Formats: sequence, C-alpha cells, structure tokens
Amino acid sequence: MANSHSASDLRVNRVKVLRMVLVLVGLLMICYVEMHSRKYSAALAVSCSPCTCDCVPDTTLTSLPIDVVNTSFADCGKDDPETRDEMKKDMIDLLTEEIGLHANVTGDSLQRTNVLIMSAKRVSSHFQKEAAKCIAGVQTCEAAREIARAALIDERKLTALWMSRALGYGWNDGDMNNMNEIL
Repeated sequence: MANSHSASDLRVNRVKVLRMVLVLVGLLMICYVEMHSRKYSAALAVSCSPCTCDCVPDTTLTSLPIDVVNTSFADCGKDDPETRDEMKKDMIDLLTEEIGLHANVTGDSLQRTNVLIMSAKRVSSHFQKEAAKCIAGVQTCEAAREIARAALIDERKLTALWMSRALGYGWNDGDMNNMNEIL
C-alpha cells in the first residue's frame, strides 16, 4: 500500500515538474521573441524614411462617421492612380460594387450547386434503372426456381411411383448393374 501511494506521489511530482519546465521554456521563448522583435523594429525605424502622408490621426477616425473617414484621406495615395480612383468613390458606390461582387459569387456558387444536383440526379436515375433491372432479374430467377422446384417434386413423385411398381414386379438393385453394362 505504501509503495503504491509513493508511486502515485512520484507521478504527481513528475507532472508538476514537467509543467514547471514547460512554463519556464515558454517564458524564455517569449523573452527571446520580444528581444529580437525590438531589435528588428529598431533597425526598420532607422532605415525607413519618414512618411509624407498627411492623414488624420487614428484617434479621430473612431469618432467620425464612415463617409467622413472615406473622404478625409483625399491626399493620401494621390500618386497611385488605382488608389486615387478608389478614394474618389462614394460610400454608396463602394457598397453597390461589393453587393454586386457578392451577387456574382452567389450566382457562381448557385450555378455550381445546380450542376452538381443535376449530376447527382443523373447518377441516381442510372442506379435506379440498374436496381429495377436487378429486381426484375431476381424476380425472374425466383419464378424459374419455383417452377424448377415444382418440377423436381413432380419428378420425385413419378420416380417413387415407378420404383414402387418396379419393386412390386420383383426388381432388385443388382439388376441395375446389369442395365449399366448393357448401355
């Protein structure tokens, strides 16, 4: 009893030690990553040129309505024609464009779904036809088996009748061997 109790204590202690080791390794990894990210960000800060964008600070963006935020970046990205065209669009135009894109994606998805449904219907129809053929074949075989069974029963009755007549006239099995030699 004492051995089992100490063995379970040993297992519990091993689990605790393993947890502590994992926590320490995790903390060391976090410190390592943090230290290297600071060095990397410091190196980037030195090598980057200052931004020339005259944008609204982030603190005011949260308090402004969406339309105002969209028009407040008029001077940002003015050198890029694609960005300039996007910034000129009205919010309603952007939402209309996004709804159109969603409609296109939905239409494509619906078309693929319809194609898959039609394919599944064709396959299902094919298997239903094959199953009908199989059922018809099984029914034909069952009917033929029933006819063969009835014919076998009739043949056994006829054989029994002839055997009883033959035995009545004195036929014995030794005569059967003589009959095989003649044939």
